[in-house]
Amino acid sequence: MKADRMKIPGRREFLRALGGAGAAAAAVPLADDARADTETNDEKRKARYKETEHVKTFYRVNRYPSK
Repeated sequence: MKADRMKIPGRREFLRALGGAGAAAAAVPLADDARADTETNDEKRKARYKETEHVKTFYRVNRYPSK
């Protein structure tokens, strides 16, 4: 039974091996280059919120009781 335990790496050996692979993966950049915003000034200023029927229903159904 001791021979079987010798073949299985312990928790620390497993984490050491994993840490070596993690260090190599950390060298790879995680994000792409930053890009400029493509909206024009008019598009940035336009009204985005619209009180549609489903929004009105949400407000009507989820009203809190008045004091």
